[in-house]
Amino acid sequence: MAVLTACAGPHQYYKGTGVHDATAAEVAGDWENVEGTRVVLRKDGTALLEKLDGQGFDFEDGWRLSGTGTWQLTADDGGQIVRLTLTARTRVESRSLAAATDTSTPEPPSTYAWSLYADRDQRDELKLFFFYGDPDIGNTYVMTRETGA
Repeated sequence: MAVLTACAGPHQYYKGTGVHDATAAEVAGDWENVEGTRVVLRKDGTALLEKLDGQGFDFEDGWRLSGTGTWQLTADDGGQIVRLTLTARTRVESRSLAAATDTSTPEPPSTYAWSLYADRDQRDELKLFFFYGDPDIGNTYVMTRETGA
């Protein structure tokens, strides 16, 4: 049993951000990551994704997905979460040349779902994030409002 609980990771013990005041209208808009990722969350619940990496261990596969999908703002006791689903993949890119040429890398998914936690920075600005890589490390992939949006 110890082997099963040794890799608990943040998903097992992370209680959320405690943010409960975000609205769907506030979440809608253009988001970016320093790695060139861009996500547009439209008010009608549809989404446009460009170069979005996988969360959790999927990040290690190195693929970056682009396409269209849907999103929904949900809440639980720990806070609010944006459920983002890629429903139609239009492009796959790789974060590195090694991953692009490695034949042992799994095929990137044609559909995919992310859970983006809603949080606020020191200026009370909304930000979205998910955990990536080894969950025991707790790395976060942060999306902020697109500059100029």
